[in-house]
Amino acid sequence: MFMFENRITVEDRSFLEEYLNGYDYKTSGLSFSALYMWRDINRFSWMQSGDYLLLAGISHLELEDGIIEPFLFPPLTKNGEYDPEGTRGALEEAKRIFEEKGYPFSIRLLPFHMIDIIENACPGKMKFIEDRPNYDYVYRRQDLVELKGRDYHAKKNHLNYFHKNYQYEYVPLTSAMADDAMRFIDEFNQRKEVPEHEMQMLKMEEQAMEDVFRNLEQVGYTAGAILIDGKIEALTIGGTLNKNTITVHVEKANVNFRGLYQAINNEFCINVPPFVKYINREEDMGIPNLRKAKLSYKPVKMVEKYIAVFK
Repeated sequence: MFMFENRITVEDRSFLEEYLNGYDYKTSGLSFSALYMWRDINRFSWMQSGDYLLLAGISHLELEDGIIEPFLFPPLTKNGEYDPEGTRGALEEAKRIFEEKGYPFSIRLLPFHMIDIIENACPGKMKFIEDRPNYDYVYRRQDLVELKGRDYHAKKNHLNYFHKNYQYEYVPLTSAMADDAMRFIDEFNQRKEVPEHEMQMLKMEEQAMEDVFRNLEQVGYTAGAILIDGKIEALTIGGTLNKNTITVHVEKANVNFRGLYQAINNEFCINVPPFVKYINREEDMGIPNLRKAKLSYKPVKMVEKYIAVFK
């Protein structure tokens, strides 16, 4: 179920990035690297409406309940300007399309700093609902490189153990390594014991990964891997979000090596380009263990996101 006619393709990257980079959205989902990675799983599609680009998809956070409904991202603009009348017209066009296809209309992944834009376009007509499972976790790159202080004591201990006990190599992950990367993903998923709905999400992610691994350079991902005895045992894939932030889309490590998760995180942060000051590690999806892990790295800020619906 694609809401709009156009799909996310490599060929459309430069065009879409004009809108994605036209305003500082700050939210991890609004980057080409994220949209491309999850384009089929989340059925992303787009259309133009006046001066705006409308982007729709589906959410899988309610997969356990069997509820999958389409949503609209915040409307995108090339020049960072949001004219209330034009914004309202774009939202009304999207709402009409949703309702003609039999779906309720909602805006999701709306960052807090854009609420006023939507309210000004539709004064008194929208209800804004906090969406805590989709809050992004943002960290200082230097904090994740240095792991200084009491807050990072446990992380540092695990990392020191890894450095002391294993010979490893950190390398850029390239499309030439796609087959080896897929073998790692397959082995990683075979080791997991998670509820059925989480395993479904892992399997959908696995399908997306193969295409991503083969198009790392074309899409512009920043990716790395840790090799132990010449074999990939951890990898991470990120994408540029704005002028000083990289988003980590995927991070996986073989838990049989103590400290390997800390090592891949640390090495990635050491090796990203110099312009990067912040690392956005995306949302926790409401998964308790994932929330605990993300909080343990002490984010310096959260990107609050909301759901907006017509009253």
